[in-house]
Amino acid sequence: MKSEKNQEVFLPTTIAAQQKQHTIKENIEFSGIGLFTGKNVFIRLIPAKENSGIIFRRIDLPGSPEIEASVHNVVDTPRCTILGNNKLIVRTVEHLLAATYALGIDNLIIEVDGDEIPAGDGSAAFFVEKINNAQIQKQKTPYFTYNLSSTVVFSEGNMHMIAIPSDEFKISYTLHYPNSNCLDAQYVSFLINPKSFYEEIAFSRTFSIYEEIEPLLEKGIIKGGGLDNAVIIKNDKILNPEGVRYNNEMARHKVLDLIGDLSLMGKRFTAHIIAIKSGHFANISFAKILEKKLKQRLFE
Repeated sequence: MKSEKNQEVFLPTTIAAQQKQHTIKENIEFSGIGLFTGKNVFIRLIPAKENSGIIFRRIDLPGSPEIEASVHNVVDTPRCTILGNNKLIVRTVEHLLAATYALGIDNLIIEVDGDEIPAGDGSAAFFVEKINNAQIQKQKTPYFTYNLSSTVVFSEGNMHMIAIPSDEFKISYTLHYPNSNCLDAQYVSFLINPKSFYEEIAFSRTFSIYEEIEPLLEKGIIKGGGLDNAVIIKNDKILNPEGVRYNNEMARHKVLDLIGDLSLMGKRFTAHIIAIKSGHFANISFAKILEKKLKQRLFE
């Protein structure tokens, strides 16, 4: 893996009075089909105390083992992000984590009775609406927001990611699939906050080129995928009868994935993230670089 880094550090901002940690007011229960497993999965979101972070709990396993939503617990990124340890795995966590991070939820227990988070319609809107219905609870303990003070760069092959100092959290993404006219070039750029996430990002769905996933379908690796939870492109045409929700829906979804993956740093920070053709592998690699520099600053 090739990466290039300058003298990058994080500096804490002043804690403003309104910058408090948040959880949810009440339990949220729902179920849905897993994109990869094809199984119906029950999930329960539970309020958590201050400084708990985001915790996944596998209630279908003996002892209901838990795992922290941390970049250090990522064990694989095969078209999704998988958390795991010697007791459990939880796959496809990125859409739910994007929703919790963008909505400002810091502390949460996520109980699930299987090894995959439900796909919903392939976007994060499913989770945003569930959380908004239950409402968000402000807690007493403040949180830190860290400012990036110098540029961080990651490159591997044709994937490039740059974090530039900024007073806001912004993501700019360039998508380019030269072999597909539908995905030839898309660019989006958003300031990330609850309003922009809901209005511009949350409803964008995961997508696949059929020719790329056909071998996975034949092997039974993707058992729950279909036109009701993904945008499918075949022979350079959108198969979904309703078409796309935005003319750049795919790039928007890449931003959604990136928010979820970066949330695994476990800290709130400001920077302008510029990403070119990145996916889960690059996102997690970049998050580890950023998290390492943050930890060094806090504990050196």
